[in-house]
Amino acid sequence: MSRNGQRVVIVAGWLVAAVLAVLVGVVGIGLVGTGLTTRAGESVSEAQVEQELGSVSTAPTTAAESPTAAPGKGTTAQSFPTRGGTVVADCDKITSMAPAQGYEVHEQSAREGEFRGLRDNHVRIKVQLTCAAGTPQIRERGES
Repeated sequence: MSRNGQRVVIVAGWLVAAVLAVLVGVVGIGLVGTGLTTRAGESVSEAQVEQELGSVSTAPTTAAESPTAAPGKGTTAQSFPTRGGTVVADCDKITSMAPAQGYEVHEQSAREGEFRGLRDNHVRIKVQLTCAAGTPQIRERGES
């Protein structure tokens, strides 16, 4: 086979492969259905929206204000920003710890936790959970 004939076969092969790839893509999208390109569900009338909104309570929600509540029982989790990150806790335990940029969570237990600096492992932010009158509080202590 000559050099020109070989080039024609290669170009034809690439063209066939490109056409097949496009066809496979079109057929695949067609099999998936219209869920990718159209909005699912029915439209809602203005009256239905007003009816649904009317059934929702408009009273503002507030944190539980129960000074007589027993510590650790039924308290709501609260978020506490610290230098090392954010701590979420209720009177029972530290629920989660999210490190700030440049820190990592080193330790987490029910009542205590520690953030450490990523660059310098000696930078430590220790947190301790306490509860006063049914309200969780975080005490922060930094160590270098």
